[in-house]
Amino acid sequence: MTDRTPSTPNHQIPILDRSREMHLLHEALARAQMEERLREAELHRRAAHVRAARKMKRRAEVASLRARRALALAVMQ
Repeated sequence: MTDRTPSTPNHQIPILDRSREMHLLHEALARAQMEERLREAELHRRAAHVRAARKMKRRAEVASLRARRALALAVMQ
């Protein structure tokens, strides 16, 4: 008789290891995809913030020009 336990023959151990490795690979792939999606979402959020800031800046510049014109007209009269 040998000291091996009969419940786990040698031929099953590599299969379990490969199955575990595949599971871990799938988890790593899912994690990487999720991180990429989070990066994309952050980039889109930043881009939207920049667009909104530029739009507000343009509106402020237009309002400033209108105020200057109104002041110039008021001073001239």
